[in-house]
Amino acid sequence: MTRALSTPPTIAAGTLAGTRQPVLTAAGGLLLRPWESADALAFLSAYQDEEIRRWHTRRPSTEAQVLEWFDTYRQNWAREKGGSWAITRDAGEVLGRIALGGLDFDDGIAGAGYWVLPAARGEGVATRALTALTVWALHEIGFYRLKLDHSTRNAASCRVAAKSGYLLEGTMRSAAVHDDGRHDMHLHARVRA
Repeated sequence: MTRALSTPPTIAAGTLAGTRQPVLTAAGGLLLRPWESADALAFLSAYQDEEIRRWHTRRPSTEAQVLEWFDTYRQNWAREKGGSWAITRDAGEVLGRIALGGLDFDDGIAGAGYWVLPAARGEGVATRALTALTVWALHEIGFYRLKLDHSTRNAASCRVAAKSGYLLEGTMRSAAVHDDGRHDMHLHARVRA
């Protein structure tokens, strides 16, 4: 059953599905590109890092599982559910991951998430990648609002959000489960204005 809207959708269905997932450029020689099979070991190694494990309870344990995730990412793009990109330096070395999910074309809202490998931390990689993805999503695709959340204990993610123009809107109490229990989550958002 199709939902009847009193207003047209912010983004027309088929806007993403009818295209290949793009490669996006970011400042400092960064490229955001779709994941490739050759990235599986780098992706898997990220989830061995203590900091990434602290904030991500859903994590792959084998290279085969990573490849399944990559396949799901491709399907999500085709179904207009989301997109996941490898953050790379000049299309080579994988530095991290950035993603859009929870795509709501009717209201023009999506959620963003990211992580950066230990060797690339402190270089502004996440901030530059999030800024590039945000500009593309808001101004090229036409989303109106992008949001992200992170544990109130994750100060690094809070700094990335703020530096990328995502205003802190509030705290969602006990909104996520991590390995050490429930966490309050900061909610940040950036709107097209």
